[in-house]
Amino acid sequence: MGDWRVEQVAQEQLLPSWADGPTRDAIVEFVDSVSSGPDEVPEAQRIAVFDNDGTLWTEKPMPTQLHFIVQQWRAAAEADPSLADRQPYKAAVTGDLAWLGDAIDKHYAGDDGDVQVIIEAIVGLTDGVSVEQYASSVAEFYRTAKHLTLQRAYQKAIYRPMVELMRYLEANGFTCYIVSGGERDFMRPMSEDYYGIPPERVIGSALGLTYHEDDAEVRYAPTLEFLDDGPEKPVRIWSRIGRRPILAAGNSDGDLPMLDFARRGAVGLALLIHHDDDGERGDTPYDGGARRALAEASDRGLTVVSVKRDWSTVFAVG
Repeated sequence: MGDWRVEQVAQEQLLPSWADGPTRDAIVEFVDSVSSGPDEVPEAQRIAVFDNDGTLWTEKPMPTQLHFIVQQWRAAAEADPSLADRQPYKAAVTGDLAWLGDAIDKHYAGDDGDVQVIIEAIVGLTDGVSVEQYASSVAEFYRTAKHLTLQRAYQKAIYRPMVELMRYLEANGFTCYIVSGGERDFMRPMSEDYYGIPPERVIGSALGLTYHEDDAEVRYAPTLEFLDDGPEKPVRIWSRIGRRPILAAGNSDGDLPMLDFARRGAVGLALLIHHDDDGERGDTPYDGGARRALAEASDRGLTVVSVKRDWSTVFAVG
């Protein structure tokens, strides 16, 4: 594609947005060791997995897919005003999205009551819709929507250091996958253009699917097949890839099983992104949803990546 997201550059130019220091050194030393050093791993086994929201692009003030869904809920409530008095449509109509944020925080605290309400409303939006129709509507969202606080296209809200890391790994024989709690088919329309990751290497939460013989279409069913978060992540990695990753990157408590899965193999590196910047470069500082991961990082052998100290550049465009 000829731009920084996917082009291959000389080895000495890789990781230019990573600050010199122990974190960058740990990454380089690990990659050197498993690609040509004492812990060399066959190229086919050099698997790296990356969470998406909060790891590859910003997830504040809300995850990107939630922005898309809120637009759909608002349109549904306009078509059927009776929906406007109940959640989550009420939050979408009034613009008071605190309820949605609280639901996500409750999920990370182990309470999925409100998340189930959200899931039911999500599957209602896609029931009976063909996979191609959905992909088209998602692609249109990416063409027109802007990040709510950065006021730029979502393509410019991705973390440049992390995409550089994927290119660096690929240059050393790794195959990279996205493994996210976000919905798989919402990520696929942009993953190759934004990250250089083809859709077949995107693993995420999945809505139910059915095949309709009358029109030869695959359509969505009103069910959530699985939520790809927490312990489900290693399960989905194994079912899709059939290998234990040797490098994983995430940013939340829900990523801990995936990070452990990579770290506790024969050889492995697990990166935990810590959003500790002051916000002046556009990345919102927060620990919510990652308190356990941060508290246990040392005991679990995680390498904490500080946005403030370890990234000299945050976004694709300043």
